[in-house]
Amino acid sequence: MLARLRRVPFAAQVLLALVLGVALGLVARDIGPVADGTPNWLTSTLQTVGSTFVTLLRVLVPPLVVTAVIVSIANLRQVSNAARLAGQTLLWFAITALIAVSLGIGLGLLTQPGRNSSVDAAAQAQPATTGSWWDFLTGLVPANVLGLQTGDDGSLSFNVLQLIVLSVAVGVAALKVGEPAEPFLALVRSALAVVQKLLWWVILLAPVGTVGLIGNAVASYGWESLGSLGVFAGSVYAGLALVLFVVYPVLLRLHGLSPLRWFAGAWPAIQLAFVSRSSIGTLPVTERVTEQNLGVPRSYASFAVPLGATTKMDGCAAIYPALAAIFVAQFFGVDLSLTDYLLIALVSVVGSAATAGVTGAVVMLTLTLSTLGLPLAGVGLLLAIDPILDMGRTAVNVAGQALVPTIVAKREGILDLERFRSTSTADPVARVEVDDDLRRPVQV
Repeated sequence: MLARLRRVPFAAQVLLALVLGVALGLVARDIGPVADGTPNWLTSTLQTVGSTFVTLLRVLVPPLVVTAVIVSIANLRQVSNAARLAGQTLLWFAITALIAVSLGIGLGLLTQPGRNSSVDAAAQAQPATTGSWWDFLTGLVPANVLGLQTGDDGSLSFNVLQLIVLSVAVGVAALKVGEPAEPFLALVRSALAVVQKLLWWVILLAPVGTVGLIGNAVASYGWESLGSLGVFAGSVYAGLALVLFVVYPVLLRLHGLSPLRWFAGAWPAIQLAFVSRSSIGTLPVTERVTEQNLGVPRSYASFAVPLGATTKMDGCAAIYPALAAIFVAQFFGVDLSLTDYLLIALVSVVGSAATAGVTGAVVMLTLTLSTLGLPLAGVGLLLAIDPILDMGRTAVNVAGQALVPTIVAKREGILDLERFRSTSTADPVARVEVDDDLRRPVQV
């Protein structure tokens, strides 16, 4: 049975899981809550399965971020024009983010989501997590070497942004030290290989997690929540679709690359991102398809993809905050000026790192609202459908994280065009071992 299951492509497994999740979610919603209002057994089961999968991804985020960033910085010395590649990568991150936020603003002005909504004003509530430029800047300074912080409920959590700052500093220091740092870098590479293996085991559970996540979303939210925010949700997904299926293909065509071939290579990562709602959780798959399917050199991809997983957010940090800010302004009757729209674009291009590649975009949204002086209580109006929107947002995030390295590699003449044009696309979630340099998975 297991042998037969392994022969089913991973993409097909996830697709079947999506269908099964929707079906079970509809059944759970039809059953309804029990007498005291608590979720029924099927809804609770779906919620537990989905949350367990996300928890397993999250628990591996800190070691993955630390080791991946340090190794990617160290790998830059293998690239002769590393500074130029880094600059081009950041430039194209900004260009695509600017295009995405412009589309978001345009759709917001066209569809008027705040004025075409039946959401109850009583749903407004201050978000538990907020973001501001001051918090963002002070948050760059690590409070401790582990990037630990205490939540309002006393629980401990990792500040991913602080982990990135620490990891970049350690990676640069290791490069400066030179030969004496080689044993340390070897240890970090070994740790990265172990973390990647653990994460691959979790990713193999993605079809099971998909059933729980999609099923719980359908059972918990149904169509009622979407109905009251239908124009807003439709605008968000329209913007995401325009970026993914129009803007990205146009950029690829302008660089002489086939959009169909790019989608064939990048789709496994996009699909997993849709399910997991985590750019960092999808990082191993994104890096693998970028190297093996799209032909981006390993030395460059191992830098650009982890960087993108933490800062490149066309969905969460561009389209969504723009539309959400316009929605909140229209809902509360606040007129936005041209300066406000320019501020939305600026926040989207500059502030992407605030999302730090984890699930959700509340921090980025509150950062945008606070910059414009809009009421943060408006966030509560949108939280009911946030998980449903987050799936599409994360898929576009990851697509952009694979797109930019491909474009930059093509512009710099280092893209393996033969591999890019190859008609055979390896299943990224096959049984793998990792070779000595710990960056290239090898089929066994």
